[in-house]
Parts: sequence; C-alpha cells; structure tokens
Amino acid sequence: MKAIRRFTVRTVLPEPLRGLEELILNLRWSWHHETLDLFQAVDPALWEAVGHDPVRLLGEVSAERLAALSEDRRFLRRLKDATEELHDYLTAPRWYQRLAAAGGEAGAGDAPPRAIAYFSPEYGITAALPQYSGGLGILAGDHLKTASDLGVPIIAVGLLYRHGYFSQSLSPDGWQLEHYPPIDPNGLPLRLLREADGTPVQVTIGQPQGRDLHAQVWLARVGRVPQLLLDSNVEGNDHAARDITDRLYGGGGDHRLLQEMLLGIGGVRAIRAYCRISGHPAPEVFHTNEGHAGFLGLERIRELVSEDGLDFDEALEAVRAGTVFTTHTPVPAGIDRFPRELVQRYFGGGNEEAEAPVDRVLELGAENYPGGDRTVFNMAVMGMRLAQRVNGVSELHGRVSREMFGGLWGGFDTAEVPIGSITNGVHAGTWVAREILELAAREAPEVVESGRGWDEVRRIPAGEVWRVRRALRERLVHDARRRLRESWLQRGASEAEISWIDDALDPDMLTIGFARRVPSYKRLTLMLRDPERLRELLLDPVRPVQIVIAGKAHPADEGGKRLIQEIVRFADAEDVRHRIVFLPDYDMDLGRALVQGCDVWMNNPLRPLEACGTSGMKAALNGGLNLSIRDGWWDEWYDGQNGWAIPSADGLAGPDRRDALEAGALYELIEDHVSAVFYDRDSSGLPRRWLEMVRHTIATLGPKVLATRMLRDYVEEYYTPAAVSARAMAAGGYAGARALAAWKRKVVKDWPRVAVEHVESSGADSPHVGTRLPVRVVVDLGGLDPSDVAVEAVYGRVDESDALVDPSHLELTELAGGDGGGGARRYVGEVPLTRSGAFGYSVRVVPRHPLLAGRAEMGLIALPAAPHGMTNGNLR
Repeated sequence: MKAIRRFTVRTVLPEPLRGLEELILNLRWSWHHETLDLFQAVDPALWEAVGHDPVRLLGEVSAERLAALSEDRRFLRRLKDATEELHDYLTAPRWYQRLAAAGGEAGAGDAPPRAIAYFSPEYGITAALPQYSGGLGILAGDHLKTASDLGVPIIAVGLLYRHGYFSQSLSPDGWQLEHYPPIDPNGLPLRLLREADGTPVQVTIGQPQGRDLHAQVWLARVGRVPQLLLDSNVEGNDHAARDITDRLYGGGGDHRLLQEMLLGIGGVRAIRAYCRISGHPAPEVFHTNEGHAGFLGLERIRELVSEDGLDFDEALEAVRAGTVFTTHTPVPAGIDRFPRELVQRYFGGGNEEAEAPVDRVLELGAENYPGGDRTVFNMAVMGMRLAQRVNGVSELHGRVSREMFGGLWGGFDTAEVPIGSITNGVHAGTWVAREILELAAREAPEVVESGRGWDEVRRIPAGEVWRVRRALRERLVHDARRRLRESWLQRGASEAEISWIDDALDPDMLTIGFARRVPSYKRLTLMLRDPERLRELLLDPVRPVQIVIAGKAHPADEGGKRLIQEIVRFADAEDVRHRIVFLPDYDMDLGRALVQGCDVWMNNPLRPLEACGTSGMKAALNGGLNLSIRDGWWDEWYDGQNGWAIPSADGLAGPDRRDALEAGALYELIEDHVSAVFYDRDSSGLPRRWLEMVRHTIATLGPKVLATRMLRDYVEEYYTPAAVSARAMAAGGYAGARALAAWKRKVVKDWPRVAVEHVESSGADSPHVGTRLPVRVVVDLGGLDPSDVAVEAVYGRVDESDALVDPSHLELTELAGGDGGGGARRYVGEVPLTRSGAFGYSVRVVPRHPLLAGRAEMGLIALPAAPHGMTNGNLR
C-alpha cells in the first residue's frame, strides 16, 4: 500500500550533539572538507548509503549511535572545533569588508553597496538541494559560495521547486526517461522564514479575476549568504496555484509567466520581509541573473511610485541606476518570450496597478526594433531596459550579445552597444579535488593561502602531479563502473549479462570527458560523425582512448533525446562498450567526478553559441587539458600550451559540411596530438611533455578561471558603480531621478529636430602621421541646450567599404558666440592623425548628462547627411 502523504521526521539530537544541526543548516558543509569528514564519522557506512546527504544521515542514524557519539570525547572535540570554525568564518572580516573600510563609510560616496540582491531561477549549491538544471544554476551557486568566501553581502532569491528538475534514466533501447521524485522541504537544510511571533512569512501577488497567489519563504544559509526560496505549495492557494513551483522550467504559457512573476515580484517582497525581520541592510543593487527574474524591476518601480511619490518615468530611472542584468545565452531560442496578450491579461484589467500601467509594462518587453516580433513580450529585452548595466559572460559572448540586442540602442555601431562582459568563473572549494588542494598546500602553499604565487605550481615535481592525476582517474573509473552497472540493471539487464563492466574503462588509459546539457548546438554526437574512425581511436592497440559521457536533454526536446539515444546505442556495442560509456542522471556529484578524473575535457559546440562553458574551467583546475572549439571562455584564454583548439568552420560551410570538417579535425587532434603526447613516456614512465602542459595550465588559468576573480570584477566594475548611481538618483528625495526623467523627456521630444547641418575640414589633401586635421561643424540643436549634448568627431582606420574600424572619439568645442543663425551652433576641433594608411572621420551628436552611464544609453544619435559626412584619405 502506498502512503497518501510523504513527509520527513527530523531527528531530535542529544544536547551534546546539537552543534551538528547548526553545521547541517549552513550549506558551507557542501564545500568544506573538514565538516564533511565530521559527518562521515557519524556513521561511515550510512554516510555512503545516503549519498553524502547530512540531513538524510541524521534522519536515518540510529539512536544508539547518537547516544554513543554524545559520550565520545574525541568526536565532541571535533564537533566543537567545527562549530567554532564556522562561527569565525561567518563573522570575521573578509575581502569585501576590507574593501568597504577602504572606501569610507558604507553607503557613502563611492563605497561598495551595503547589500546586493541576486535573483536567479535556479541554483546549484549541492546535489542534496536539487534546484538546478545546468550551467546557469551551477554558475549561480558558485556566485553565492564565492560571495560568502569574500564576504560580499548578497541576498539570494529563487524558487523552491517541489520536484526539482528531473532524474534521468534510460530505457532498454537508450531513450531518456524522466522521473520527478517529490522533494520535502523539511528533509532539506532549510528553515521557514518566520515573523517574531513564529508565523511563517507569506508573500502575495495578484492574478486576474481578483485571485491571489500566495507563497511561503524558505531560508537557506550558503555560508554568509542568506538564500530565500519561494514556495507556492501553501494553504490558501488552489491546486493550480500550488503547482506554480512544482518543477524547474516546467509547463508553459501561464505557468511559466506566473513562475517568473513570483520570482521577480514575490522575490522583492520576500527580501523586504527578510530585511525587516533580520535587520539585514536593504539592497542598494539588484542583480538579475537572466531574464526570468526581470519582473523584479516592476515591483521596485511600484514601490517607488506608491511609497516615495515618484511617477513611472522617475521610478524607472531610479530602478535602472541600481540594476545589473546578466544575459547567459547567445541563442534567441533560449530567451523567454510570452504572447503580448498573455502579459496584458496578467498586468491589465482588474489586475492593473496604477503605479505600473499595463501599457508601460508592455513597452518594457516590446521587440519594437528592426527584426523584432511585435507580438511577443521578451523577458531579456525587459531586463535590459530595466538595467543601466548589462553584461555577457565571456568576451566573445559580450560581442555576440551586442549584435543580438543592438536594436535596443538605435543607430549606434555594434561595438558601442552598452553590453559589457565579465567572464564566468568557478568555485574552487566545490570543484577542485581534495587531493589537488592538498598537493598545492604542500608544494605551492601561497596559492592555497592567498590565491597568489601561481608560478609555484610549475615547480611541483612531475611525479607527484602524475600520482595524483592517476588516483583521480582511478576513482572516476570505479565510480563510472558503479553507475554503469546501476544503469544496465535498471534497463533490464541481468547480473550475468553485465560481468564485462568489471573491466570497463582502465585507470591507466587516456580518458576524455564530455558532459553537459544536450541541446543540438552543443553537438553531443559530433564524435560519431565517422563511427569507424572513432572505433579506431578507442581500440588503438598502442594509444587507446576511452570516453566518459553524461548529459540531460530537456524533457520537451525530442531532438536532444534522439542524440542521447544515438550515443547510447553506439556505446552499447560489444566491441567498444568497455571504452566509451554514457552515465545517466548527470548532476553535481557526477559532474564533479568527471572534471576531477578526466585527462581531457572535450567541448565542440557550434561557435559562437556557447556563452561561456565553465566545465572546462573546472577540469583545468584539476589538471585536465581542454580540447575545444574556440568558443566561450576558451576563445579568450587558449594559449596553445593549455590544451588544443579544434578548428572551427563557422561561416565557411553549410551545417553538414561544417560538422564533417570539424569532426575530422577532432579525430586528427586526438590521434596525432592528444594521445601522442599522453603516451610519450620517459625512462621513468612519466609523460613529461603532458605534465608540463598540466602545470602550465594550472599556473596560467588558475587565477583567471576562479570565481573569486569573477566576483571581484562584478563588485568593482558593476556593483559599486551601480550603487554610486543609485545613491545619486536617491539623494534629496530622489531629486536625481526626477531631474533625469524630466531631462530625458525633453531630449526625446526635441531630438527629431537635432541635425548635423555642415561638416568641413582643411589640410586633408596630403596629410602626414603626427599632424592634426582641423574639423568645423554646424549643428542645429533643435531647441536643446548645448549642455544637453556632446558633439564628437569619430575617427580612425576605415575598411574597404569606408566603415570606421575601432574608432576613437574626440569631443568638439563650441565656439563662443558661434551661433550659426536659426538656432544653429558651431563646433571645432583637431583630429589627431596617429596612424598611416586608410583613414576616415565622421561627426555625431549624442545626448550628454552626468547621470547617464554612457553615450549610447538612450539610443539617440544624430549623424551627418550623406555623402559629405566623412572625409577619407591615405595618411603617409
């Protein structure tokens, strides 16, 4: 008989062991080896049986064992040391506190923000809290852990999904099967956020027909970072409303829209409640991790209108100033877009709020630019319009994003579209093998202690590096055999049929890893382009290769499932199944085993569709070498000695021909370069050249790929400037926001009449490098004041079509008394001729205001009428 309800009964710990509960309820244990050792000591066999989940461990450990531990003086000393160390970790000043102290009084001047709100639809903290599906969530989890380690005062907001993403298994013929095991929050390291009287906090958002959606708030502690997770499975909601937070990326239409309304609008309300209850400083900066949480900006506008008396435009300026938006996808299909009618139904009619009129809401998500679809509401577009600072997650992704979203900024060249980039990083404590950390602590201590001195890695003895790498490979082989056996039994095989698994894979063989989500652009099956060639590589009698693969396709992605089936069927073949394996149910634990144990991390997406791709970073920190298309982070940090770049045929051939060319290059690299270096041994049996590459990889990529570098970049380049802008807007009862909104209204109204009427220069007939070119311009400001604009010369190298390439800018000077008649103004300047060859210049007029983040922010630009707007020539 099945139970009609499932729930978790928590253990009552003996008083001497109460510290265990404190340790468990702070997720720092997920990356703190000493705390994990303590949990293991509770019951080593049970610790393995519960999959290293400390909540399950305490739920299943016997009362007798707990009684014995409560009298075990050695264990109690370890427990006391662990709790005291956690207290010190949570309270001692860290990097951010020293930075804030150097910047003066918190919240003043250019000091970093008092607090930052970080919104994401998913978080990969630990496999024991399955609230993630892929790279976006893993990145968000690493962001929080690193914020904790650096002391960055982030408050994180997400949703609590009662069924998580999904668990994956395989049918007998290799088809992906999805399972959604129920998740009981009481069985997770969470606590309900409660008022002082013990009442659970609830947030409410309105729905059409006068209905309300309620959600309770679960609180997780990620080291120093509070994480608020909203859960709609509460009394007071009907069945449909309870299911809003059922699955990550589940459902469609209304369901997804309500999830994103709850995340954004409900998330801001949850933060307000948390800060009120806990005394935590209110966030000065809001970081929107992808468009799913974009509605948070609408809620903040509503607050400012209703509580501070601003109008919509004034509130919009105040909100934008303190908002950072990060886009994670270079694939338009990866962006949430809703029918405009659906958004109108949820934000209009009886559900419309006076503070946020539905027509203004729809404007924010409108694709009202060339090539846009005016029937949809685009969440990423709204996120960008609500943020003064926008970034991609690698340099290449930043360039791709400027091309994708350039229409939002009018006539500006792609290079000037105000989307920057901060390349992602990874959290070393989560992803680097303990053996690697211990080796580094012994041989290169400064790296572990301070994050400096990376060149010390080059002096670690080659034999020690090889010993550790071999141990990690062997651990992966044993784990893969266990997982492979479980998968084959689940698929219906008998024990007698799977005896071969005992000899599958070899701990001394070159091991290539490939693991990721399985959309088509990541090309899981590129390695199967020539099956016989792959067989030859796998079965080479002298330099054999083995490949370990994992990945999940979205439940609705039939094409992705077919790719998995194709790879599984190849890996099932008797002649190669000991050399290539597909391991189902890819999660954080499996991902960690793979990046630690593989010698080579393979990645072959369609360039430039990989925004960043952090799994290769994790492999590099563990001494793995990358074999990858130059996409995402690998495009900017590949140096020829830290792995191999697969040549890309993007733009040179059709899709089928492109796959053939790139697969051929992949095979050639594995056969003639990768395996050749790995199996080239000296008299002592060491692959010296390989180990030189490993040490070089760690020494050069280590300081770059760490999330500590990433988060410092966010603090210094985005969070602190955003806080400074937000303070400028809020000062004097939001005088800055009011003034900027009024100024923008005036500029937008008058801009159609702004015109460059005349441009002339002298001395351009035979110019020489080192001279200057006088430029004179007459501009009609159309009723604007000269202080409202900047008139600029734009100059530099030109290509064959006379387009300026990486131009420089020179602001021209208004001539005193230089009214050209009819309201025109005269401007002059001298363009420096700093390079020889083809050269050109033009002029432009752009809005200028001290509270703008950049010239292109408003998307307004006035250019000369063709053809006299540019002078070209060859400099000598």
